Amino acid sequence: MKENICTIPINDIFRETGGCPICRMHQMLEEQYVEFITGSAMMAPDVRVQTNKTGFCHRHYSQMVKTGPRLSNALLLQTHIEEMRAKALPKKLSDAPDKKMIEAIRNLEHTCYVCDRIDADILHLLKTVYAQYGVDEEFRKLYAGQEYICLDHYALVMTGASKKTVDKKYFSDFIEATNRLTATYMDSLYDSVTKFTTMYDYRSRGQDFSDCKDSIEKAVKFLTKEEV
Repeated sequence: MKENICTIPINDIFRETGGCPICRMHQMLEEQYVEFITGSAMMAPDVRVQTNKTGFCHRHYSQMVKTGPRLSNALLLQTHIEEMRAKALPKKLSDAPDKKMIEAIRNLEHTCYVCDRIDADILHLLKTVYAQYGVDEEFRKLYAGQEYICLDHYALVMTGASKKTVDKKYFSDFIEATNRLTATYMDSLYDSVTKFTTMYDYRSRGQDFSDCKDSIEKAVKFLTKEEV
């Protein structure tokens, strides 16, 4: 497998086999951006302009507070709150907020600098996945050997897959492999959850249920890409 600066992180992700590879891709980007935003990005004016406007979701605020310097977090919050005071609240306490101000507050519920960067970068990384699948037999084996692709990322992968992004010669193989990874795991989850529901039936007394006790947690992660 010949590697370059674009394929190395992709190959590293797919050399692992546990869980969803696109979830691992997301985690890699998330860790990088959370570290970046409270580190070197503090001295990047263009980044600060964006973070002042968008802020962060609760998940990434929490990660930043837990892992980043407290001064960096305070400075980010200071300038973001400053911008929100100007955009989201009336200048006089006696004035009622207008529709634009209310909209600015509502928009904050759906904006996050880290989420936006991850979403954009995953699309770029998937382009490398599509390209690698068409030119590298070893990578095709790594892809087919994954445990599963979670439901949300299955939709993401399939949305970007086409005969323009994946070599026409291997396009059908790619679609089949992706469908199999998600469908096979979903079938196994259904069987596991179904078996779990019978555990409380007195007629199942004495049976071994050790293989399905974590079926609920696995199903939630598959359906939502989030740990319970």
